[in-house]
Amino acid sequence: MVGPDGENIGTMSARDALKKAEEMKLDLIEISPKAKPPVAKITDYGQFRYESKRKAAKAKQNAHVTETKSVQVKIGTGEHDQQMKSRRAAEWLKEGHRVKVDLFLWGRYKYMEADFLKERLDHFIKLIPADYKIADPIKKSPKGFTATLERVGKASKDDEPRIIEDATEEKAKTDDSKEKSKRKSLDELLDIEGGQV
Repeated sequence: MVGPDGENIGTMSARDALKKAEEMKLDLIEISPKAKPPVAKITDYGQFRYESKRKAAKAKQNAHVTETKSVQVKIGTGEHDQQMKSRRAAEWLKEGHRVKVDLFLWGRYKYMEADFLKERLDHFIKLIPADYKIADPIKKSPKGFTATLERVGKASKDDEPRIIEDATEEKAKTDDSKEKSKRKSLDELLDIEGGQV
C-alpha cells in the first residue's frame, strides 16, 4: 500500500486498504495488479488520471521517431547530382534516420556485370559526408541494388552549423599581420646597421 504522498504504508488486506482510503476521503487505485502482492495507492482518482496523461504526453514528446528515408541513383546520374543527393542523405543521417540507398536499373542496365554495379553504388555511398555504418550491405533488389545506412552514435554539437568568419575580414587580418611582420623585420635591420639604411 502506497500513501497519497508516495510513502509506503505496508501490506494489508483489501478491506483494510479500502477502509483507510475512506478515512482519508480519497480513492484506492490498483497500480500494479501483477505484482506479488499487488500494489495499490491511496490518492484522488481525478488527479491520478491527470498525472498519468501528462506523463504519457511528455514521454510521447521526448520519443524520437526514426524513419527510413530513400535516395535513388541511376547509372547515368551525374557527379553534381550525386553530390547533392549525398548531402541530403547526410542530413537525414544526422537527424537520426536510416537511409536506404538504391541503384535503380532499367532496360539493358539490368544485365550489366554485378561487380561493376555494386562498385557504382559503393562509390555513391562513399560520397556521403557523414559518419555512418552499413546496417544492410549492398545486395540485389527487385529494381537493382540496395544498401541501408544508419548513423554512428548520437548527435553531437559538431553536427550544428558553424558560423565561419567573413572572408574579407579574414583577408584584412592576414594583410595586417603581414604588414606588421614587414615593419618588424625593417626595425631589426635598422638596429643591426646602427639606425641607418
